[in-house]
Amino acid sequence: MPHRARLTVDLAALDRNFRTLRETASGAEVAPVVKADGYGLGASQVSRRLWESGARSFFVARLDEGEALRKGLGEGRPARIFVLDGLVPGTADRVRRSDLIPVLADPGQVAAAREAGPDLAVGLHVDTGMNRQGLSHADLVEIARAGSEGLKPILLMSHLGSAALPGDPRNALQLARFHEARSLLPHLPASLAASAGTFLGPEWRFDMVRPGVSLFGGGPLERPDPRIEAVATLDAPILYVRTVEAGEWLGYGSGLRMDRTTRIAVVAAGYADGLLRRSGGRAETWFAGARRPVRIVNMDLMAIEIGETPAKPGDRVELMGPNLPLDDLAGAIDTVAHECLVRLSSRARRRYVRS
Repeated sequence: MPHRARLTVDLAALDRNFRTLRETASGAEVAPVVKADGYGLGASQVSRRLWESGARSFFVARLDEGEALRKGLGEGRPARIFVLDGLVPGTADRVRRSDLIPVLADPGQVAAAREAGPDLAVGLHVDTGMNRQGLSHADLVEIARAGSEGLKPILLMSHLGSAALPGDPRNALQLARFHEARSLLPHLPASLAASAGTFLGPEWRFDMVRPGVSLFGGGPLERPDPRIEAVATLDAPILYVRTVEAGEWLGYGSGLRMDRTTRIAVVAAGYADGLLRRSGGRAETWFAGARRPVRIVNMDLMAIEIGETPAKPGDRVELMGPNLPLDDLAGAIDTVAHECLVRLSSRARRRYVRS
């Protein structure tokens, strides 16, 4: 379908990013986070490749994501799948059927796990300063006091809120609090770092790291990083080449009136394909060996400025990829690489390449 946007997922680049993270982790287990359908790239496809790379534990957010991933991996890949939402009361049977590991984040979930029985393996998420989810220190004291009665924890974890800012004092505070939590349950494997935390240093890695966005092309410090390769390339064809005269308007409304005669290419992609409407006037594309400014983004179409560069219908324009790192795109529109990935829509035709 040459008239549609195309999303190419480079599984070889994904493998190389995994290997980079594994080398950086210095012996800690690397457990990929593949929530939100593998950051928009297809959880089953990317997880099967990560299994080939050596991954044996994975994290998802929702129960149904875990169920889908178990099916996607298949019987020959008996991975551990952790569910970050924890154990919602009444779902223990579903968790067991798909052999999932809920990560308990509040006392109600702990009670539900005890009721489900001691054969159900669980993780424990302790809050060390994000104040978003997680057991309190007092909750953990109660769990430690009760011992293993009715509970089978296999992992203690927390999550850093400022790991992309290495000098932020919250990092040291959270590390100290995590050490306090770990002292209560010293026998449990521990995990604190996600993508950015993996690169903070050895004291942050513990027994397991949980990278997400950096596996898929986002730099750990929310800027392009030469150690991390682009995995997703989104491109789309030019439909029309037009000249807009000075004083004329471009697109909807009256907000964009051309101050000079401008040659544009109209490209077959828009916010229905996962681009952000606010990219107009801020983001760039890659065409004919150079970056080209985005002028407008509508539902199905976008217009880019191409000057006198030769262009014709059918020529393809890179919207994200090796020449347009995720973090550059995210920075231009005041968001993060994660959002740029997970917004990708199913309308773009997908293909997976292994090399």
